Amino acid sequence: MNRFLALGMAALPLLSCSKAQDTTPNIIFILADDLGYGDLGCYGQERFSTPEIDSLAAQGIMFTRHYAGAPVSAPSRSSLITGLHTGHTPVRGNKECPVEGQHPIPGDTWNVFRMAKGYGYVTGVFGKWGLGAPGTEGAPENQGVDEFYGYNCQRLAHCYYPDHLWHNGEKVMLDQGTAPDRANAAGSGTESSDEGRQYAPYLIHEQALEFIRENSGRPFLMMYTTTIPHAELRLPEEELKEYKGKFQPDPEYRGCNDLQERRLGSYGSQEYPHAAFAAMVSLLDRQVGEIADAVEKAGIAGNTIIIFTSDNGPHIEGGADPDFFNSSGGLRGIKRDLYEGGIRVPMIVRWPGKVEPGSKTDHVSAFWDFMPTVADILEKYGTAGPGMTGTASAAGPDSAEVTDGISYLPTLTGTGEQEKHEWLYWEFHEENGRQAILKDYWKGIVYDRSAGGKIQLYNLKEDPQEKNDIAAEHPDIAEEMLRLMEESRTPSEIFNF
Repeated sequence: MNRFLALGMAALPLLSCSKAQDTTPNIIFILADDLGYGDLGCYGQERFSTPEIDSLAAQGIMFTRHYAGAPVSAPSRSSLITGLHTGHTPVRGNKECPVEGQHPIPGDTWNVFRMAKGYGYVTGVFGKWGLGAPGTEGAPENQGVDEFYGYNCQRLAHCYYPDHLWHNGEKVMLDQGTAPDRANAAGSGTESSDEGRQYAPYLIHEQALEFIRENSGRPFLMMYTTTIPHAELRLPEEELKEYKGKFQPDPEYRGCNDLQERRLGSYGSQEYPHAAFAAMVSLLDRQVGEIADAVEKAGIAGNTIIIFTSDNGPHIEGGADPDFFNSSGGLRGIKRDLYEGGIRVPMIVRWPGKVEPGSKTDHVSAFWDFMPTVADILEKYGTAGPGMTGTASAAGPDSAEVTDGISYLPTLTGTGEQEKHEWLYWEFHEENGRQAILKDYWKGIVYDRSAGGKIQLYNLKEDPQEKNDIAAEHPDIAEEMLRLMEESRTPSEIFNF
């Protein structure tokens, strides 16, 4: 599956910001958190609407067979920024660091930020990181990110009213008021609520909008890695009130009421979990619209690519109810599953003048295709710097870099021949380990890998909901799937079965 992708073997001279911006497209990548394949109106959601994201789809292209890098957060993000699937990417699972943060991605990792900086891009990440604890080599400021604001730790990101966020390696303390203030804000009469004065998604969103405004005169790559709609299901009353009483039944979720425990990642209670989930997705939808508006107001809409997707399938924690909302879009499985519902995600791309409005594609693509796609875009439309030609130095890489991905630029623009994957591979390092292979419409899955779990086999064309295991009927194909699982991964010091 590995292929060599070499772009621009000699570094091109850096051009002025104004000249580069004339021809080099900006890239905004919006990554929702635990948003299912069926959670958007344009992908079939019927219980609430997402007009801004639907509008983005009407102006761009919808992918119907796009896959996340993994069924959970950190490895999915590692795959996204490295162009490597979970058999090769450095971070292959959620592994906690003491106090705050996750296992760091190595400091010399060649990633999409470093590659973009080689073309004169300024890079920003706003939201959740999860690829290296503060002060480690994996922290965003050590991975080619010029501007970061948000949560370093994905576990602490469960709390929407945190006591701190991070800005470029500096801890930013937030004022959430006194305990009585929080109780009054929640209207609960208790001191256990963390509905404070500063809602993190609002703060992060404003920083992202400011980044767009400040960098409208130079090419930029911005990742908007929102925590919405990941649990816990918490948001201001002004966002929630529209949906209260709208969804019946809406049984109360009773979670943790200890503020300190919630700040460390436990999920708090929610009286109206269905309403809260719908309100959170609606808030995300509005914020996507505001990002599009900011690009328009800055006068750069015609030269800005906006990509929208989700890091994995829908979750069931904290009162979330994916069955009620058909969040998996009729597919089997949710977050942590390697069935389609855990890894197939919506993806929308808008690029005025390049992408046909209102189009759809069933091209099979995955997160590890993003980096080679960006490389392809930079080679064809960029105006400064080297491409994906080294391991860690954007200034002058001297050897080709390996990627598991394939550029989907031909699918976006409708020009040129679109290369296709021979197969896709995933692995998951919880619950005794899981592996999956997708080859054409054949899907092989092993659960309980370390306990000797047996291969399951499905034909997605005839059985899109993966109801009928036909491994016994096709032993030759099942055997091929097992062989590909072994061939598709390299050993890892941290993540092995």
